[in-house]
Amino acid sequence: MKCPYCGHLNNKVIDSRLNKDSTITRRRRACNHCEQRFTTYERIEVMLPMLVKKDGRREPWDRGKIVAGIEKACEKRPVSIADIDRFVDVIEGRLQDTGGKEIPTSRVGEWVMEALPELDVVAYVRFASVYRQFKDVNEFMDELKIFLVDKDNPAS
Repeated sequence: MKCPYCGHLNNKVIDSRLNKDSTITRRRRACNHCEQRFTTYERIEVMLPMLVKKDGRREPWDRGKIVAGIEKACEKRPVSIADIDRFVDVIEGRLQDTGGKEIPTSRVGEWVMEALPELDVVAYVRFASVYRQFKDVNEFMDELKIFLVDKDNPAS
């Protein structure tokens, strides 16, 4: 591991800990050259399907993109970064579970739309307004009515 302070490759691990889900290893390291300490995180790299965009382009899954989108939707809301990480972990898990080599981005967007109200209702409304690309207020109100009906009648 390259030291972020001096660039040398020789360092030692001082401490290692797993997160509560045992999916990420946090390591405290000390550089043997400059003696600065730094933290690294390890996560299992899984092969996720390629995402197929609306225009047919394909691109690899980018966790950072979905995290940024959810963070934007949750801006100034009482939603922690840990909650957002768990939310994205669930979406990644669903991607893994498909077992396919490709998946349309529209399906991932629908998964987000289904699960986001449980994280934060205001974030759902914000995300929906961007994701659905409403042309006017009436389309937005129609979507909101559908959401409110579904929320009141979970069996429907």
